Amino acid sequence: MSRLRVAVLSGGRSSEHDVSLASARSVVEGLREAGYEAQAVEISREGAWSLAPAEPHALFGGVDVVFPVLHGPFGEDGTVQGLLELADVPYVGAGVAASALAMDKDLFKAAMRDKGIPVARSVTLRAGHAGRTPNPFGLPVVVKPARLGSSVGISIVRSEEELDPAIDGAFAHDEKVLVEEFVPGVEVECSVLGNEQPVASVPGEIVPLLSDWYDFASKYEPGGMELVVPARVAEGAAERVRELAVESFLAADCEGMARVDFFVREDGEVLVNELNTIPGFTQTSVYAKLFEASGVGYADLLARLVELALERHERRRGLRF
Repeated sequence: MSRLRVAVLSGGRSSEHDVSLASARSVVEGLREAGYEAQAVEISREGAWSLAPAEPHALFGGVDVVFPVLHGPFGEDGTVQGLLELADVPYVGAGVAASALAMDKDLFKAAMRDKGIPVARSVTLRAGHAGRTPNPFGLPVVVKPARLGSSVGISIVRSEEELDPAIDGAFAHDEKVLVEEFVPGVEVECSVLGNEQPVASVPGEIVPLLSDWYDFASKYEPGGMELVVPARVAEGAAERVRELAVESFLAADCEGMARVDFFVREDGEVLVNELNTIPGFTQTSVYAKLFEASGVGYADLLARLVELALERHERRRGLRF
């Protein structure tokens, strides 16, 4: 019986291009270790797709499953997922709607609030905003682009003089910006795996080492952060994190995988910060490390994600559109 062939999509047009390439290299190696034939497909920063010379086929010829490892816009936002739906190709991870929802922090927060899931308070500014900036939260406050990842364009504003420049900086990356309450406490992350009956990993605590918050350098520079597993929070708060991780995953209509990020206040209150449908995916990335701590090794995790992609594709084949 021939082995399943998996095309791993990497690179992409976003600022997280290089991070995606690193994730994809690990995924290809892990899939091969798990017994699959894995082939990397790289998307350039200009949007050109290319195959390795050893791959003689057209892009989807003979490919059984596509594994997108594209972080940020033009890959994690539903665009590539829509292409794969049109091509009727099984793919790993969230579908079009869930991907687009999770990418837009404004819409994601609105959906979570509607489902009764606690999130940090925020106000939304749109391109062309003029006049006094609404800030009902006091200082400090967080300013962020609505549809970017990896802390790009995010500022923690600690004085009134910093607010407008921070907003201008965020608008340089997106046409929609959030002004969000600053939540003091512990930053905790939790990985989720599954389709209709997802499971949550043990939560991990993020300790930034290069800054007083989890900025781009802390995420990607060597020695930029420490992951403490399990998170150093009360048992009740840890269980609440796992519960809300699954609830958020289902409320956003996710499938396959996601990493859900939280704030845990000093009094134990847990708030959802955001949900990432294609988290970093090297063996040392938070998503994989949390499942490793939960008893699921890297190769087994990848194999399960491929199985979930095939399971969803087969299930949807019986639907009439």
